Amino acid sequence: MITTPRLLFFRLCGPLARPAPRPHPLPALPEAIMKQGTIVNRIVMLVLFAALMLYLIVSAWQGFTGRITTVTSYSYTLDDLQEATGFLARDEYVLPARSALADVLPAEGEKVSVGQTVAYLYQSADALERKQDIRTLTLEKEQLEYSLGRTDDLSDNAKLTKEIMQQLAGLRASVSRRDFTGLEDSAMELKGLVYKRDYTSESGGDLTALQAQIAKLTEDINNLQSKSSLDTSAVYTDRSGIFSGLVDGYEALLTPAALETLTPSTLDKLAGESVKPESNTVGKLITSSRWYFVCVLPEDQAKRLVEGWAVDVRFSRDWSGEVNMTVERISAPENGRVAVVLSTTQHLSDTTLLRRQTVDIVFSSVTGIRVPKNALYQNESGQWGVYAVVGAQAEFKPITVVGEDDDYYLIQPLVSATSVEDKEGAKKALRPGDEIIISAEGLYDGKVVRQ
Repeated sequence: MITTPRLLFFRLCGPLARPAPRPHPLPALPEAIMKQGTIVNRIVMLVLFAALMLYLIVSAWQGFTGRITTVTSYSYTLDDLQEATGFLARDEYVLPARSALADVLPAEGEKVSVGQTVAYLYQSADALERKQDIRTLTLEKEQLEYSLGRTDDLSDNAKLTKEIMQQLAGLRASVSRRDFTGLEDSAMELKGLVYKRDYTSESGGDLTALQAQIAKLTEDINNLQSKSSLDTSAVYTDRSGIFSGLVDGYEALLTPAALETLTPSTLDKLAGESVKPESNTVGKLITSSRWYFVCVLPEDQAKRLVEGWAVDVRFSRDWSGEVNMTVERISAPENGRVAVVLSTTQHLSDTTLLRRQTVDIVFSSVTGIRVPKNALYQNESGQWGVYAVVGAQAEFKPITVVGEDDDYYLIQPLVSATSVEDKEGAKKALRPGDEIIISAEGLYDGKVVRQ
């Protein structure tokens, strides 16, 4: 190997003669580090900001697309009915008019027996005032006689006061509970205790003073009654029935016999007439327990009725109630209309003031669970049903439609389970109070709809 002088020089002196690396200035090192740290921080901040924005966008999208609308199911009765306006007809006997000043005794709808006094007639205002005085004194005498008949010790005034307070508390409790059973007897007993205490305070418990007061009241009542015999008369009934104070003039027009030949045209004529009632009457008696409702129906609706069959009639104007009535007669059609006569023996005392009424004739009724039409879905098997929120999930519940209206279906309610299969099906059955899903994205059985 030949070594040249130049190569030898570098071998011997090269490491020593190699120029030392130029040192960086001390201020340059911190500046580079700071620049590098700023870039990294900016990158990290941009990544975090992007992640936050992505999270907000996804959350908003899920909230918008995953939102569900629900409604609560409930029991509902769907009626197939026809509105009709007609008249109530009864066997009615108008009591004879006697005088302008009358004191009517029976209440509206009260049953009256043969020979009962239904009113007192007065020839003057003094006679009416005298009769009121007789009634007040008679009531006071009855209370005193009731007090006299009790065997308790009349000398203990404190005991009587305690009994009065207890009786008042009992009466107040009965009225609050709307329990009026025996209320009249309780009121009589309270009045007797009050009279007893008053006369105990005045006479010191002397029964003789109480008996003397009763005798004086008896004498006063007899004197007033002897004067009343000259200017007061009584109205007695010669038949039994239900009393009504309303006399409207239709009593002789709307009779059960007249309904046998009634037609739509005659009923229209009757509705257009101006009927004047008898004046100065004290009332009337409804002498038969059966009453009637007569109206005009379209011929196509009347074909749904059969003579002898029953139909429900719903009153909702001057009196609210549903009455089961029998179809008595359907007339021959006139210009597409027929007259229908219905009868019943129910609620006579409640309807004595009714004459011309608008009612609903209910042909049929079906009860089920009401759900909106837009709540129905079809599952993968092609079965129709609704999705209900059970816990946090959507559960598919098969349904059977039993009726419908414009915007809802009526679903068959849950039937009592009689077998193992029925019990399994009952678990999936729709019930009143279930929360039904109306709208949601991507519904399926078991989908989590709430967190």
